[in-house]
Amino acid sequence: MDIKLHYTESGKGFPLVLLHGNGESGEYFHFQKEYFCRYFRVIVPDTRGHGGSPRGNAPFTITQFARDLHDFMDEKGIKKAHILGFSDGGNIAIAFALAYPEYAESLILNGANMNPRGVKRFYQIPIEIGYKLASRAAKKHPDAVKNAELLSLMVNEPNFTSEELSEIKAKTLVIAGSRDMIKASHTRLIAESIPKSELKIIRGNHFIAEKNPQDFNRAAAEFLGVPTCETKGE
Repeated sequence: MDIKLHYTESGKGFPLVLLHGNGESGEYFHFQKEYFCRYFRVIVPDTRGHGGSPRGNAPFTITQFARDLHDFMDEKGIKKAHILGFSDGGNIAIAFALAYPEYAESLILNGANMNPRGVKRFYQIPIEIGYKLASRAAKKHPDAVKNAELLSLMVNEPNFTSEELSEIKAKTLVIAGSRDMIKASHTRLIAESIPKSELKIIRGNHFIAEKNPQDFNRAAAEFLGVPTCETKGE
């Protein structure tokens, strides 16, 4: 790997890797880190070009992010882990499980999508407009390149098929908010396409791990087979 990913680590035991969403950092998971470090070795990397991780020169794609995760886990001597991904982090988790199935003990896919059509048009249209404007600006202003790359991920990726998802071997929890920006029918399709999966809908929007951590952590804990308890936060 051409870069070193910034990450935080807490707790002991079997590894649980948390993957944040587009334009964010591992700090998004502050409620999950606090909760799950009681039961797992919780590792939270910042994706390439996000948070404290440098951009590097490799492609800025979901496939590359999955490759980065593989290299990162190898560096840390982690040969198998539970993978919890939010939004683009969920998409990275899918790509990772398909490319490196032996590394994925289980998956928790929160607000993931198979393709850009899975996003409700109310949310996707402004993203597409922003991408066009940012792409034009990036040709003249180098500082606009990062924004264009981030928006490109939401406009052009991911591109998974139901057939590909059917190849995922890991036990999977598909979880989304009741008012998620991902279409409910699309979330159901993801769950239906993965053989060993279950679907859970939590009260809230796309950001349920942050906005409704009690219900989110309870669902994740039940899936992972660890005790459920109260979590601070809204």
